[in-house]
Amino acid sequence: MKRYAFLFTFILLITSIQMNAQQTTSHYAAVNGLKLYYEIHGKGYPLVLLHGGGSTIESSFGRILPLLAASHQVIAVELQAHGHTKDIDRPLSFGQDADDIATLMKELHIEKADFLGFSNGSTTCLQIAIRHPELVNKLVLVAALYKRSGMPPGFFDGFEHATLNHMPQPLQDAYLKVNPDDQKGLLAMFNRDVARMKVFKDINDADIKGIQVPSLVINGDKDAVLPEHGLELSRLLPHGQMIVLPGVHGEAIGEICTPGKTSKQPELTVALMEEFLKK
Repeated sequence: MKRYAFLFTFILLITSIQMNAQQTTSHYAAVNGLKLYYEIHGKGYPLVLLHGGGSTIESSFGRILPLLAASHQVIAVELQAHGHTKDIDRPLSFGQDADDIATLMKELHIEKADFLGFSNGSTTCLQIAIRHPELVNKLVLVAALYKRSGMPPGFFDGFEHATLNHMPQPLQDAYLKVNPDDQKGLLAMFNRDVARMKVFKDINDADIKGIQVPSLVINGDKDAVLPEHGLELSRLLPHGQMIVLPGVHGEAIGEICTPGKTSKQPELTVALMEEFLKK
């Protein structure tokens, strides 16, 4: 009987995922001069997904988005110069990205949401919580950076001589998948991300301490963002928690550049996220 009960539960889960997948819609919104691309998946309490640098929705969240959409209304966004969202003649910064998301939420008439960011997307999540705290219910921060010391020595020096050849091929392919033959757009995205990281400044401790929402920090034990930095961030956040999982940058969520394409770790990570979000 237990076996049949398990199979029945499994079938219900798959059916729920498939039904929500059919509810996916793609949109553009006029936001602060941008034609901002976003997707809505599933139903439930809003959960905003913010991708990593040089990434798309699919390359950052392709493994976990269908699982999250089974119980949330997922709003996944591609930020300035990334994926379907074209670049414009305007500075790019984490603060500007945060303001763009805040404007999008007002356009969608969403008063408050949970936020899940990966890498650069996590830094944007922190800026949303600092600049627009009324919009945030909970934060999930995967490989979040808030201080330059959170990266290994020499990391930022590498941007001084970075070229497109240094960009991981899966990320280049992901951009070209949604923008076929747009090498100019690919280079613009790369240059934007490099320029932003060159001038990255620490977020003040006082601003981090001012984030009053429950926050879950997730790091890989071999992450590009040092686990020690993640622990420091989780302790600085007034309602912070931390999970360290085995693996490299993004492996916990099955990001496109990570090994183990058949790993079950993304499912485990989603289960941990769901437990946090539903408390």
